[in-house]
Amino acid sequence: MTKLLLVRHGQSEWNAVGKWQGQADPPLTEFGMEQASLAALEIPDFSILACSDLQRAQLTAEIFADSKGWDKNRIITESRIQERDAGAFSGLTREEINKQFPGFLKNGIWPDDWESDEDLLIRLWKGLRRIINDAEGDSPIVVVTHGGCIYALESLCGGEYRRIPNLGAQWFEVEGKEIHLGDRIHLLPPEEETYPDQI
Repeated sequence: MTKLLLVRHGQSEWNAVGKWQGQADPPLTEFGMEQASLAALEIPDFSILACSDLQRAQLTAEIFADSKGWDKNRIITESRIQERDAGAFSGLTREEINKQFPGFLKNGIWPDDWESDEDLLIRLWKGLRRIINDAEGDSPIVVVTHGGCIYALESLCGGEYRRIPNLGAQWFEVEGKEIHLGDRIHLLPPEEETYPDQI
């Protein structure tokens, strides 16, 4: 059995202004970097540290590595654990989406170029398998990824939707081809948490 801790990256510049990101690549804010430094103090010891290739996840992972004295060159960067492609919603605020796509958010309707859960999970699982294949020993694997990826895996495991803050984290256990839901944990004190309502 492999224990995976999937961590949402720190606050990005688009998180801070309410823009939906998807696979766009805005950097962390200074506050996001501070969040990652605080969260690093709560990260368990790990055998592998991995992240998506979007810079908000990469920098969060690098901050974790620095805090733990981990060689940043050992971080596994995996493009398949990128955020969901938000299609036409990317770069828009909730207000802008409601103007350009009236009723979509209210009724759970997505643009035609929105990445489905099925497509997201296929690539995400391939990316996680590649990371797991490098595991040695019993120490957990820490993966810095994105809210949409965590939500999709939680749903696959039968979990209910709950908003996850920047630097929120979710445990999973992988046995063979099966993945099981563990506990949701908070790596930041409440006053340091930010809850972007978009991916």
